[in-house]
Amino acid sequence: MSKSPDRPIPKPHIETLAVHAGEVRDKAHDSLVTPLIMATAYPFENTDELHRYFRGEHIRNEEYGRYGNPTQEVAEAKLAALDGGESALLTSTGMSAIVTTLLAMVKPGMHLVITADSYRKTRVFVREFLAKFGIQHTSCEPSVAGIAAAVTPGTRLIITESPTNPYLNCIDLEALVAFARERKIKTLIDATLATPFNLQPLAFGVDLVVHSATKYLGGHNDLMAGVVVGNDGLIEAIREHQGMFGALASPFTAYMLIRGLKTFAVRMRQHNASGQAIAEFLEKHPQVEQVWYPGLASHGAHAIAKRQMKGFGGLISFSIRGDLVAASRVIDAVKIPYLAPSLGGPESLIEQPALMSYYDKSPEERTKLGIRENLIRLSVGLENTQDLIDDLDQALAKV
Repeated sequence: MSKSPDRPIPKPHIETLAVHAGEVRDKAHDSLVTPLIMATAYPFENTDELHRYFRGEHIRNEEYGRYGNPTQEVAEAKLAALDGGESALLTSTGMSAIVTTLLAMVKPGMHLVITADSYRKTRVFVREFLAKFGIQHTSCEPSVAGIAAAVTPGTRLIITESPTNPYLNCIDLEALVAFARERKIKTLIDATLATPFNLQPLAFGVDLVVHSATKYLGGHNDLMAGVVVGNDGLIEAIREHQGMFGALASPFTAYMLIRGLKTFAVRMRQHNASGQAIAEFLEKHPQVEQVWYPGLASHGAHAIAKRQMKGFGGLISFSIRGDLVAASRVIDAVKIPYLAPSLGGPESLIEQPALMSYYDKSPEERTKLGIRENLIRLSVGLENTQDLIDDLDQALAKV
């Protein structure tokens, strides 16, 4: 009897990757889970081993804690697998991932393009910090056409997000990459709100994807971390800068992130389902003026989102029929969501962007920035969907 050929093993789905990617099966001390390694230094056996290490003849992962950690490496390998990237670099926060990446890539005289609805602190860093070192930039309308109009012969990097915060605009990644590659411009996408479960920008040809792992990736409102994912060459260049800046996540954070990622896919299914149901409820509510959620046909980027996203997440922005004070009444009337910034955890969170993120601006300045006085941002958690709908319904009755 002839032996049948081995069948190729299909690529694991994201649920399996979230549990197993990056982890060896036989772990230290026969542990089922990846151990937490807290060491700051990793001794060499003798000087001969040290010589062989620096000549590249002896393979070992660590030397000093600022340059790497075994627990961190597992987290990075898992994150790279989830995003379909070759490598990932874990950092202390989402902003440190952005800052470290940009400082590793920019040079004096370089021109950057950043979309006007990118994260506020990213825009401030580009506008106020990088400008001091001769880095030029243009802020533009959040679309491929807007980006194309802003590009100059000196443009070397495009920075954008998909979806954006708070209006959840989505960029056509296929068109963006085609435009950028033709002009040899690198692309950097902050995909924190999408997560790798709903969108994998690298699959479209984007060069680098950044996440605030504080949000959906950690998933429990109990850690702060950031990650940048891309090909080996780009990530190693950024890693060199991280070694100088020291913007690294602690081993304990890496351990907690690995733990959180085990349930990542399960959590995202619930966030997606609840987000869609609550957005549909809000859109029909008589006290709601407008809802921004990519899963709604009324959203301006719905066609793009539907084409390139698997689901639409748990963040919803909506304006009520009233002013800033009326919106505050809704915030104060809800019983389940907490009044707090951030997103992506089990607990639903609610806020007014005009107060939480733009309190330092006047109403006129907020209007100019596109932040409405009656805007509410809801981060849907993992509570029962109907309970959240009932709670919002009674709170909206206070308008």
